[in-house]
Amino acid sequence: MATFLYRLGRLAFRRRRLVTLLWIVVVAGLGLGAVKTSGSASDSFTIPGSQSQRALDLLGKEFPQASADGASARIVFETADGETLTAGSAKKEVESLVTGLRTAPQVASVSDPYLSGAVSEDGTIAYTQVTYKVAQAEVSTAAKDALHKVAEEGDKAGLTVSMGGTAVKEKAESGAAELIGLAVAAVALVITFGSLAAAGLPLLTAIFGVAMAMLSITIATHLWNLSSSAPTLALMLGLAVAIDYALFIVSRYRNELKDGHDPEEAVGRALGTAGSAVVFAGLTVIIALAGLSVIGIRMMTDIGLSAAFAVALAVLIALTLLPAMLGFAGTRIFEGRLKTRRMRRLEHGHGMPMGVRWANFVTRNPVKMLAVSVVGLLALAVPALSLETAMPDDSVAAPGSSARIAYDTVTKGFGAGYNGPLTVVVDARAGDGAKSAAGDAVTLLKKMDDVASVSPAQFNASGDVALIRVVPDSSPNSQATIDLVSNIRDQGASYQSDTGAAMMVTGLTALNIDVSAKLSDALVPYLAVVVGLALMLLLLVFRSLLVPLKAALGFLLSLAATLGVVVAVFQWGWFADALGVDQTSPIVSVLPIFLVGVVFGLAMDYEVFLVTRMREAYVHGAEPTEAVVAGFRHSARVVTAAAIIMISVFGGFLLDDVALIKSIGLGLASAVLFDAFVVRMTLVPAVMTLLGQRAWALPKWLDRLLPDVDVEGEKLQHALAERQNDGQNPKGQNPQRQNSQDQEPDGQHEPLAPASPGRS
Repeated sequence: MATFLYRLGRLAFRRRRLVTLLWIVVVAGLGLGAVKTSGSASDSFTIPGSQSQRALDLLGKEFPQASADGASARIVFETADGETLTAGSAKKEVESLVTGLRTAPQVASVSDPYLSGAVSEDGTIAYTQVTYKVAQAEVSTAAKDALHKVAEEGDKAGLTVSMGGTAVKEKAESGAAELIGLAVAAVALVITFGSLAAAGLPLLTAIFGVAMAMLSITIATHLWNLSSSAPTLALMLGLAVAIDYALFIVSRYRNELKDGHDPEEAVGRALGTAGSAVVFAGLTVIIALAGLSVIGIRMMTDIGLSAAFAVALAVLIALTLLPAMLGFAGTRIFEGRLKTRRMRRLEHGHGMPMGVRWANFVTRNPVKMLAVSVVGLLALAVPALSLETAMPDDSVAAPGSSARIAYDTVTKGFGAGYNGPLTVVVDARAGDGAKSAAGDAVTLLKKMDDVASVSPAQFNASGDVALIRVVPDSSPNSQATIDLVSNIRDQGASYQSDTGAAMMVTGLTALNIDVSAKLSDALVPYLAVVVGLALMLLLLVFRSLLVPLKAALGFLLSLAATLGVVVAVFQWGWFADALGVDQTSPIVSVLPIFLVGVVFGLAMDYEVFLVTRMREAYVHGAEPTEAVVAGFRHSARVVTAAAIIMISVFGGFLLDDVALIKSIGLGLASAVLFDAFVVRMTLVPAVMTLLGQRAWALPKWLDRLLPDVDVEGEKLQHALAERQNDGQNPKGQNPQRQNSQDQEPDGQHEPLAPASPGRS
């Protein structure tokens, strides 16, 4: 691996104009293809095999006019002065607005509030339900304009009009968080390198890679109808990891230049060592993200594969385009230097880098630091024991938004259950007496607890499938409504045996139950696939049994602490005001398993970056504790900068008004904070110190079976040393400087002894 990447780096350096031109041509081609595509993303949330999905599929087939899979909107009318909506000019205005909606673009049906019983008892609040022939992502601008026109005309008539539903939702505008992340990344890179030229390359290649990923996903959306949520995570992760990978390679390149190598040789050596770590770090992230397809929910599959593709592009660009760009930069990578007095002192061998001082402190007190880290993370994880999950609805919309006002107005006028009615489907196609079976279902449903109302059955054209609307007393995500759904399903078996008809229930609460069940069932297979493959990969990288296990256990601690923080803020309300969270609510159902995938990938990133340098020092003769300190000397500042960049990118989403986006931002930012600074920078050196040489132990039979991927570049170093001894010293290499004498950016380090015999 190291030898191949060494040659690849030198090839990209020598052919830098051709490599750069090829990448530009590829981007131009993707841009042209993206412009010419006319496909649209999908927002359908399917749960194959669940009762909710079977009911929705049957509704789509037997009640096409209901447009079960189409977008929907709820228009809520309220009088401002206490006048009723049941008579006079107010009623005429509502009827006029409802009639106008029926001719709006893409509308499938519009309910009449006066015929459907959607007027409150005091007559001051009414609502109409609009269904569309198309999904949310396909709702046209003209259709949305028609909704806004209703609101404007209602306001002119003295009514308060608010709107909720999927058709009203606008696409999330990403950009602010990414700009914040880029700004902080630029500052972190300048501080890390002390050079504007060196700081610019990671940003340039990261933007290039993200642009390619977004253009590719746009084209893929046209071909495969990807979820509209797919680009969001791809953008976040693609930007973060691309900067991190370039940061790692550029740092190593500068070290090699300072060791006396010419630029071409420095690029080859940087790719042969740091490039190997980038490859395997990227593979762990790709495995974790692609593994989301195991869950069986299409949206999660689209998100995972799109983000994995963005990470793969980041790795490929780091291994090809970045060496070419370094070829253009050459030794100018040191220009525009912004050095502090302390950094200059470190360059001249005075003082000790912060990373080395921290590593020395931890290795002197391994038991205490291990105990503090574990106890602290477990304490933060305590709130996760009360984790509750639910699908998001308009109750968690931004305060003051039209969707939130509509939700609260309906609750005030009718009750919380009207915001999430259940849809019961009676399927009598396999038997006789559909009307009788539907009547029995209505009677059965009316007798159940927490039922506010049951509508008369509506039949399909052939009269063998019935649709019944059930409005609960409680809110969609309440335990009482969950119990009602469970009760309906429990009664389904006896009902079918009595009537010969099947009774299924769907709706927001039913979907939430089925999603939770699906995610629970998928969690163990997902962890087995992702963690199993990643552990095998780390086994190849580190040639150790204990190091991969330690990495996985550290990930579990950081994940538990992350979930605890999310629960404490969004369920318990801790620091809610400071973060702009106006009310507590259950955590979005998909967030925990989503965090598992993303956090595991990022955790292994830092593990590979940090521990590969420890192993590199160890195989070159350093004692176990010395290897730990050497790993920090080489990587501490780089890992710190990488973590700050990721925290900034993810933390920017805390500025969003939507609670769902806030929870994702807080979760990812917290995960990186805990994993980078507590687990990898504290727990890992403590454990490695306590394990000593046992950390690198590997049974001989397993050592013979595993291929030697040479991540630490030991074979490469031997090959280069042999060339030097044979008088074939690579161009520009100084034969008097066998080891690095000046580590950039962390400062000085002592030369390591030659590899001990028998070490692998």
